[in-house]
Amino acid sequence: MAPGRDGKGSSGEVLFEFKQIGAQVRVAAIDARTGIEVVIIAPVTATQIQMQSLALAKLKRRLENTQ
Repeated sequence: MAPGRDGKGSSGEVLFEFKQIGAQVRVAAIDARTGIEVVIIAPVTATQIQMQSLALAKLKRRLENTQ
């Protein structure tokens, strides 16, 4: 996600971390401003875009619930 204001107190910058664990991938999405992190587990057959999209949606929900 590009840096910038999204109107919800976040800078909009999200960092992603991918780690393969067997037939699964652990994906962490971290809000750069707050440091809030969420984790999803996806199959290795999922595309990177699918994994990022799911992790980002979970992070957005988490950020909405913390305000």
